[in-house]
Amino acid sequence: MRLSQPALSGAVAALEETLNTRLVERTTRKVLLTPAGERVARRAERVLAELDRLVEEVRAVDGPLVGPLRLGVIPTVAPYLLPVVLPRLAREFPDLELTVHEEQTGQIVAELVAGRLDVVVLARPAPAPGVTELTLYDEDFLLVAPDSYELAGDLPRAALNELDVILLNEGHCLRDQALDVCRQVGARAVAATYATSLATLVQLVSGGLGVTLVPETAVPVETRRAPNLRLHRFEAPAPHRRIGLGYRASSPRAAEYEALAASIRAAVGDDAATAVRVRAPSA
Repeated sequence: MRLSQPALSGAVAALEETLNTRLVERTTRKVLLTPAGERVARRAERVLAELDRLVEEVRAVDGPLVGPLRLGVIPTVAPYLLPVVLPRLAREFPDLELTVHEEQTGQIVAELVAGRLDVVVLARPAPAPGVTELTLYDEDFLLVAPDSYELAGDLPRAALNELDVILLNEGHCLRDQALDVCRQVGARAVAATYATSLATLVQLVSGGLGVTLVPETAVPVETRRAPNLRLHRFEAPAPHRRIGLGYRASSPRAAEYEALAASIRAAVGDDAATAVRVRAPSA
């Protein structure tokens, strides 16, 4: 629910009158909470969380995946997974009212824990307690390099020692995963060059600024318009990431989210473009 500024101001003033105390400190430039206002805000958050839980419990009785569902997805998954999954969800759950929010891992997990999202798709593990995770699929990282580099065949991870690895900006879980791979073999990242998206990252590689690691589902999309590139697989065991579906452990809709996860797995497995690039999770 969204309130206009006058309506919100009126509601706050009415609450102040009812409680007989000042809740906000108003200046010409901003509004600050008083100590009493901070206590009221904390209690209101708990009340709203319980209201969300009540709505979830009632909705769970109506049937699987009926009504609103707020889904968060990380940017290094959303453009490649959603076109495959959304049509199937529309067919299997016609009464589902899905909204999608694309944000970095920390943000969508915070929104999930706060009750502003219902489920999230992210690279496991989730960086927060109280989140139940269902594995969707595993996918390998490929090395994307300029075609002028003299690299051949499947590469050992140690090959990264001789290369400048370009990363995403801080906040992207893919950056952390790439750094982990580099640390395992003592490789270095190019500290002066970062990108805000996989698309930019691949273009930087195309321009000869270094190499990067790209999850396999993203490769066809992101390399399509980038010339002068060559893709290289790693020798087994290849570096990879695990994509999962997360939800609050306290949610009464666990059975529905299991059904959602099963539908996503089936969509990925049935799609000709993605099925060959992902695999069932290893034990």
